[in-house]
Amino acid sequence: MWETLVQIFPYAIALTIPLLITALGALYCERSGVVNIGLDGFMIIGSFACALTIVSLETVFPAGSNAPVWIGLIVAAVVGGIFSLLHAFASINLCANQVISGTAINMMAGSLTLFLARNITGSGTIRVKGFTKFDIPVLKDIPVIGDLFFKNSYITTWVVIIIIAITCFLLYKTSFGLRLRSCGENPHASDAAGINVYKMRYIGVIISGALGSLGGAIYLVTFAGEFNGTVGGFGFLALAALIFGQWRPLAIVAATLFFGTAWTISNVSDVLPQFQAIPPVFLKIFPYVMTLLALVVFSKSSQAPKASGEPFKHSER
Repeated sequence: MWETLVQIFPYAIALTIPLLITALGALYCERSGVVNIGLDGFMIIGSFACALTIVSLETVFPAGSNAPVWIGLIVAAVVGGIFSLLHAFASINLCANQVISGTAINMMAGSLTLFLARNITGSGTIRVKGFTKFDIPVLKDIPVIGDLFFKNSYITTWVVIIIIAITCFLLYKTSFGLRLRSCGENPHASDAAGINVYKMRYIGVIISGALGSLGGAIYLVTFAGEFNGTVGGFGFLALAALIFGQWRPLAIVAATLFFGTAWTISNVSDVLPQFQAIPPVFLKIFPYVMTLLALVVFSKSSQAPKASGEPFKHSER
């Protein structure tokens, strides 16, 4: 049993990280009062931007250098932030239905990136060389914990852990976080207190787009290895993790780890003898069934921001 856990856990962490960073991006957006179901689209945009950057810079840097990958991650975040302005403008300025706007982002991202990939590279698939796994010296020798967390890990895992710490500090220990959360709870009271609700919501959406696209890029360079116009529905799983985690950073960490583990079990079941007795179809649908069950169980106790999804119009005083 222990050997099976040691085999599965590094893959579960690798799958959890892109889910986690994307869900954290959605947290900023929804805490500001804007619903973002376009996470899948933002992940696709980030995956494409990162893949295109890496293949463009491979000949510039020495062979084996990770510089193109790091630059690709940065470019993905920037492109995602810019692309999110479409959702922000429609949702905040035009007071459009935010669910429809997010759906449009999802539909646009896949077709647009495939069109660009075929016209720029001549193929709808872009293969890249991403990060390789490594063991952390000293820490990998710690009993139990070392085998699970410090062996076969990606550098992006530790980058995302830092982003989690920053998120917790920003949202709950700074005036910025208080203003952002107030805009998602009672934007009219925030407006009366002198907070620029439009500005805070724009910031929330842009951060969401940047982190969502970063999640797509991390998915590319750690798990997928190629861009093909899809991220396997990870954006929707990240949205489910956000709801499952009750819009709280640390609870979202637990939720994404749960979904990442469920997805890992369905993917590695074919090569693990412990799962051979279970019909393959059950294992393939396992993560989706668990997602639905989690949403059903926690739907009644949902603690979403009260003004999430509600358009705001500034009242002249």
